[in-house]
Amino acid sequence: MRLSPAPALDPSLAGSLVLLHLAVVAGGLALLSSASTSTSASGLESVRCRLQGTPPPPVFSQDGDFVIGGVFSIHYYINTLDHSYTSMPEPLQCTGRMDSRELRFSRAMVFAVEEINNSSYLLPGVTLGYQVHDSCSSVPMAVKVAFQLANGLDPMFDTGEQCSGSATVTAIVGESASTPTIRMLRIIGPFGIPQVSHFSTCACLSDKKQYPTFFRTIPSDQFQAAALAHLIRHFGWTWIGAVRSDSDYGNNGMAAFLQAAQEEGICVEYSEAFSRTNPLSRVQRVADVIRSSTARVVVAFVSSGDMRILLEEMDRLPPPPRQWIGSETWVTDPDMLRFGLCAGAIGFGIQRSVIPGLRDFLLDLSPQKVSNSPLLTEFWEGAFGCVGVEEKVCDGSEDIQQLQTPYTDTSQLRVTNMVYKAVYAIAHAIHSIVCEERENSSVNCDKNLNVKPTQVLERLRRVNFSRNGYQVSFDANGDPVATYELVNWQIRENGKMEFVTVGRYDASLPLDQRLDIKREITWVKNSTQVPVSVCSESCPPGTRKAVQKGKPVCCYDCIQCAEGEISNNTDSSDCLICPEEYWPNTERDRCILKPVEFLSFHEVLGIILTACSVGGACLAIATAAVFYRHRTSAIVRANNSELSFLLLFSLAMCFLCSLTFIGRPSDWSCMLRHTAFGITSVLCISCVLGKTIVVLMAFRATLPASNVMKWFGPPQQRLTVVSFTFVQALICTLWLVLSPPFPIKNLTTYKEKIILECDVGSAIGFWAVLGYIGLLSLLCFVLAFLARKLPDNFNEAKFITFSMLIFCAVWITFIPAYVSSPGKFTVAVEIFAIITSSFGLFFLLFVPKCFIILFRPEKNTKKHLMAKTSNDIRY
Repeated sequence: MRLSPAPALDPSLAGSLVLLHLAVVAGGLALLSSASTSTSASGLESVRCRLQGTPPPPVFSQDGDFVIGGVFSIHYYINTLDHSYTSMPEPLQCTGRMDSRELRFSRAMVFAVEEINNSSYLLPGVTLGYQVHDSCSSVPMAVKVAFQLANGLDPMFDTGEQCSGSATVTAIVGESASTPTIRMLRIIGPFGIPQVSHFSTCACLSDKKQYPTFFRTIPSDQFQAAALAHLIRHFGWTWIGAVRSDSDYGNNGMAAFLQAAQEEGICVEYSEAFSRTNPLSRVQRVADVIRSSTARVVVAFVSSGDMRILLEEMDRLPPPPRQWIGSETWVTDPDMLRFGLCAGAIGFGIQRSVIPGLRDFLLDLSPQKVSNSPLLTEFWEGAFGCVGVEEKVCDGSEDIQQLQTPYTDTSQLRVTNMVYKAVYAIAHAIHSIVCEERENSSVNCDKNLNVKPTQVLERLRRVNFSRNGYQVSFDANGDPVATYELVNWQIRENGKMEFVTVGRYDASLPLDQRLDIKREITWVKNSTQVPVSVCSESCPPGTRKAVQKGKPVCCYDCIQCAEGEISNNTDSSDCLICPEEYWPNTERDRCILKPVEFLSFHEVLGIILTACSVGGACLAIATAAVFYRHRTSAIVRANNSELSFLLLFSLAMCFLCSLTFIGRPSDWSCMLRHTAFGITSVLCISCVLGKTIVVLMAFRATLPASNVMKWFGPPQQRLTVVSFTFVQALICTLWLVLSPPFPIKNLTTYKEKIILECDVGSAIGFWAVLGYIGLLSLLCFVLAFLARKLPDNFNEAKFITFSMLIFCAVWITFIPAYVSSPGKFTVAVEIFAIITSSFGLFFLLFVPKCFIILFRPEKNTKKHLMAKTSNDIRY
C-alpha cells in the first residue's frame, strides 16, 4: 500500500508521512517511535524520529553542491537471514560473485561526474557529488537503497521539515535491471525524483501514467522485440523456441516479441520461463526442453545472471547444435563468451562507442585507492587470486594493465556509454536550472541555488545535446531513438570468441530499410551456411500450404493447386485462379495463354475435308462439262438439261460452301457459312424436287385426254425452283438482320483451351434454315417414293428416292452428332454432313448417266429410252 500526499496537508509534510509509511511497509529502514514532539513553523505538530539499524554505506561517494545517486547490480546475491524475532536483524549485505562489468558501469559514472566537474562549459564552478550503491541484483536491496537515497543517512530527522526539497539526491542513475527499477520508482516517484536508467529495457516503463519520473538512455524492449522478430523473419526461420527470465524484463520483453513474431508469421514451439532463484530442477527442465525440441533456433530474452545459470546447465550435457538469438542483456556480456555452445549467436546490442579517457581512469587504481574501497579491494583480490591466508597475498605489485576482465575491456563500450550519457543528461538538466549565459558568452552558475528534484525532472524532458558524436534526447515516454548493432559471436583464428558487429538496425527508418547486414555472419558450428529452422519445408510454387490438424500454422502439408489455379510464390497460403483466357502450365506456377483451337486448313482433318470439298466441286464441274459436251444426246435431253445444269451448279456451291466452315472464324465467315449452305442446299433440293415433279407429271400426261404437262412446263419449273429458293433466302435475310451469327471464344467446353467457333446468334433462325431444308427434302422423298414403280428406262425417281433417303438420313443423324460433338469437331460434323449429302445426290443422280454417256454410248439413244413406251416423253 502506498499513500499519496493529502491535499489538505502541507506538501512537504505529506511527503514525509508517505516516506515514513513506505519505510515501515517495505522494512528497508525501520523507524523508532517518536522521541519527542514539537510544533513546526506551519503550525502542525512534527515528530522527531531516528533510523533503526545501520544503513549500508555507498560503495563510491563524493560530496558536491548537487548529488547524483547511482544504483548498480555489482554483486549477484544478498545474504539470506533467518529471523529469530528476539534480536535486531542484521543489515542486508551483498554476497556471492562480483559482476566486473557492473563495476565498470559504476566506475564510468564516477568518471563522468569527475569529467563534468573539470569541464569549463558544463556547470563551471559547480561540483557534482555522487552516491553509488550496490543493489546486489535483488529487489529488497534496491528498495532499501531507494529509501536511503531519498532520506539520506542522518540518524535523526523531523517529519515537520520541508521534505519536498530535502531529498539526498537530485536524480538517480540506474538500476541495471527492470524489476528493481520498477520497485524503486514506486518509492521515489511520488517525490518527483527523476531516475535515468542505463539498462532497464522493459517496455512497461514507457507508461508515463505509472512511471512519470522515469527516463532511460537505452531503447525500450518494444523496439528490440520488433527487431528480433524482423531478424528471424529475414533469415526465414519460422519454427523457434523461446526462453525468458521470469521477471518483468523477461516476461514483458517476451510478450512483446511473441506478438511481433506472430505478426511476422513465426511459430513458437515452446516458451519457457525460469529464474536463477528457482530450484535447479526447474532450470534442468528448461534445458531438457531445449535439447529435445525440433526448433534449431532459440530466442533467449534472459538477464545475464539467469542466462549464466542456464548455460552452465546446458554445458553439462551439450544439446544438438542450436542457433542462439540473444537479447541485449546477455548477448553483449563479455563474461558469456566462455560458453562455447553459443558460438555463432547473434543479437542486437547497443551501439558500440568510444569514451576518451575512460580506460586510463579504470586502470588508475593505486594501492591506496584500492585499500580505501572495500569494493575495489574485493575486486582486486578476486582478479589477481590473492584471497585468503593460504594463497598469495596482494602486495600492490600486481599489474592491472595485463588484466583481462570485463572491467578492463573497453573495446565493447555499449551499456557503459548509456551510463555516461545518463550522467551527462542529468548534468545538462541541472545546468539549465543553475546556469545562465552572459553577453560575453561566459557562463555564470549559482551553486547555492536550492534545486529540487522536480525541477530536474522537468528539465530532463527537454534535454537535447551531443556528446562524443552521440545524440542524447528523450521522447514523450522518456525513451531515446532506437538504434542497435547486430552482434555476432565469432571464433577467431586464435580460438578465442569475440563480438563482431555485422549489421545495424534503425527503428526510425522505413520497415524495409531498418535492418542492414554489412558483413558475413558466422553461424552455429562456425558455419557460413544459414541454418534452417522450420516445422515444415517450404512449399514450392505450384502448391499451397494446408495446416496440419492440431498444430501451429507453421506446420503444414504442401498440396498441389487445383485445376485452373496457380501459386507463383514459395509458401503460398492460397492458390490463385487464372484469368478466363489463361491456364496453368504443367508446374502450375504461372498462367499461360490457353491454346486457341479451330478447324484449320493446315491440320489433317481440315486438309481431308478441304480435299473432299474441292474434289466434289470439281466432279460437279466436270460432269457439267460432260453434259454440255453431250447436250444433244438423248439422255441429256431426256433428263431436262436446264434443271440438270442448275442442279450441278448448286451441288458445286454446296461443296464449296463447306470451305467457309474451315479456318479462323470471323464476322463474315460466320454469317456466310450457314446462309450460303442454306440457300445452295435449298436450290439443290428445289432442282431435285422439280425433276421429281416432272417425272410424275410426265407419266400423268400419258393418260387419255390429259394435258398436265402444259401446266408444268419449263417456266413453271423455273418458277418452282426460284420460289422455294426465295423462301430460304428470305429466312436467311431475316436471320442476318435480326440476330446474325458471330464469332465467339468457347471457354466452357474445354478448361485448358479456347475453342473459336461461330455462335448462331438466333437459334430460331438457325433451326428454321435447317428445318426448311428438311421439309423440302421430306417432300421430295415422298414424291420420289410415289414414282418409284414407273418404267425403269424412264424412271429417275428411284435414284431421287435413294438420294433423298441418304440426304435425310445424313441430316437426321447430324442433329445429335452436332449437339454432342465438342469443339472443332462440331464444325467437322457439319462439313461432313454437307459433303456426304452432296455426294449422295451427285452419285445417285449423275454418275449413272455419265457412265452411259462415256462407257455405254449405245444406250444413249432415243430408241433405247423409248423401248417400253410409245410416247416421246421429255422430262
